[in-house]
Amino acid sequence: MTLDQWELLLKVIAGEKPKEKLIGFIIDSPWIPGWYKVSILDYYVNPEVWFEANRKVVQDFSEVLFFPGFWSEFGMCTEPSAFGAKLIWPENDFPFPGKIHDTEKGFGSLLKPDVRKEGLLPFVIKRLVHNQERIRATGHEIKFAVSRGPLNIASFLTGTTEFLMAVTMTPEETRKGLDVITEFIIDWISFQMETFREIDGILILDDIVGFLDEYNFKEFAYPYLKKIYESFPVKVKFFHNDAYGLICAPYLHEMGINLFNFSHEHGLDEMKKLTQNKVTLLGNIPGRDILAHGSAEEIRKHVREAGDSVGDTTRIIWSCGGGMPPDVPTENIREFIAAVRELG
Repeated sequence: MTLDQWELLLKVIAGEKPKEKLIGFIIDSPWIPGWYKVSILDYYVNPEVWFEANRKVVQDFSEVLFFPGFWSEFGMCTEPSAFGAKLIWPENDFPFPGKIHDTEKGFGSLLKPDVRKEGLLPFVIKRLVHNQERIRATGHEIKFAVSRGPLNIASFLTGTTEFLMAVTMTPEETRKGLDVITEFIIDWISFQMETFREIDGILILDDIVGFLDEYNFKEFAYPYLKKIYESFPVKVKFFHNDAYGLICAPYLHEMGINLFNFSHEHGLDEMKKLTQNKVTLLGNIPGRDILAHGSAEEIRKHVREAGDSVGDTTRIIWSCGGGMPPDVPTENIREFIAAVRELG
């Protein structure tokens, strides 16, 4: 993200209206390799491919904010790797971590890894260190520390079904495990911020939050997310949950979150009301069905409908619901940008 883009982002979060509507997308390995025409595995293992792919994105779409920007990641494997998960690396499909913990034996026995030495975490940091000056040469800075959220990590370590069962069957053990993972996330974000002093934002991604009812959200998500966000006095506190988001939305401001990316199934008007317009919204047309596979006419129709649904367009960054999905072509991004520019 350029410094000018960063300042625009802060103004929108503060409730100011920019001269032009802001457009932004979360982008990472589900989209970038296919768009750049390389395999997913090459994108992970070849630092030159990783850098050039990200450079081309920010240069081809210089008017767009990309979050977090030059994201050094290994898909869903990044954080689970530190806990010792077995990592599966297909050539051109998403990598995934194998579960390592049997919840029946007690999720509370989980041990906190050393973020400076274990798993893929040092590789994430070194990739950025080695490319920091090249990133700056493009006009961009490393502004975000990033981590998967506590429930997301827990679900990979135990299995999603097993974790959700543990919430009900062994709640005390589950809390102990989430305590460990939360402290790990705080360590991980702190390590990133210590290494890159220009970081002034954090991005936490946790879709499992959307699988909980309100009671279990308050018990097993709210306190851990709140602790993470309150641990860092940064200007941008960004949360991504593109599963069911109506449960968490009224509590985002209380947790310290000021930027939210959510499912396209929830309208901007609905989210405005639930967040009392205290949280900036990143959304919100369908990603896969419309942005990736829709026609130009369909893209423009959905953008117009999203625009018509809200009377107050402050605290909105126009995007798709969720991160940029695979297979979104350049021409569809151009259509989206043009459609947003035409909104009243």
